[in-house]
Amino acid sequence: MPELPEVETVRRGLDQHLVGRRISAVQVGRERVVRRTSAQELIAGLTGAQVTSAERRGKYLICPLDTGKSLMIHLRMSGQLLSGAPGGIRPAHTHVVLDLHDGTQMWFVDPRTFGEMVVYGDAAEIPELLRLGRDPLHDPITASVLSAMWQSRSQGLKSFLLDQRFIAGIGNIYSDEIAHRARLHPLTPVGKISSAGRFRVAAAITDVLEAAVAAGGSTLGDAQYVDLLGHSGSYQDRHRVYGRTGQRCVTCDRSRIERITVAQRSTHLCRTCQPLTRMARRSASAIKE
Repeated sequence: MPELPEVETVRRGLDQHLVGRRISAVQVGRERVVRRTSAQELIAGLTGAQVTSAERRGKYLICPLDTGKSLMIHLRMSGQLLSGAPGGIRPAHTHVVLDLHDGTQMWFVDPRTFGEMVVYGDAAEIPELLRLGRDPLHDPITASVLSAMWQSRSQGLKSFLLDQRFIAGIGNIYSDEIAHRARLHPLTPVGKISSAGRFRVAAAITDVLEAAVAAGGSTLGDAQYVDLLGHSGSYQDRHRVYGRTGQRCVTCDRSRIERITVAQRSTHLCRTCQPLTRMARRSASAIKE
């Protein structure tokens, strides 16, 4: 699933290739993509509208329109947005096509059809947006912010990082990379993390996400994530733990990367770099991840 760095890369592409353009026609080929309303409502809401900006909140793309409404796009597991041209060879599973007044097109591609597009007028129509926590690129995560969030919580670190109610946009890839960069076991209860640990986690969130955005995100072996021009990201070449099960840790060069299950997700770590302390182990055993 594209996470914050990938979605931010797509947002920057939309800023270049969609903002300022007027949508002259809309084609919808798969109703599931517009399941929140209908194909007719998407077509009516976009046809003739001009996209005034491209914004992002966590993993959600928000494109305000000059009609006063907004277009929300969620890529979810396998969605892609691609800039194309009329007559161009569209990828399989292209479910929505936007014809733009400058002669270009925007294609929404989604093999698994978990993604969606919807035009809405009131934020209450997208209740998920109202439940999102801080966006770490717009609302800096500091040690003091984490202290307030973690007060009296027994939730494990990875489970916390995945919880969109606190920090929006982090998923499986970057939660593993952040925990490793902070030298903390993913099961460490956040309420047991020391002051120094809070500073490390805050720094890791910023450093990992900003570096991933600069690299255009991570494109994994399935190659399902690409930017608007079809280019892959390169941050996967800098992963220290994610997807490296059995390989030697590039941080300590002593242990091999292990894979365990945390919060029902495959989780990668180095036990040398990320030891689970005795106190944290006792606390972790008392909570269900």
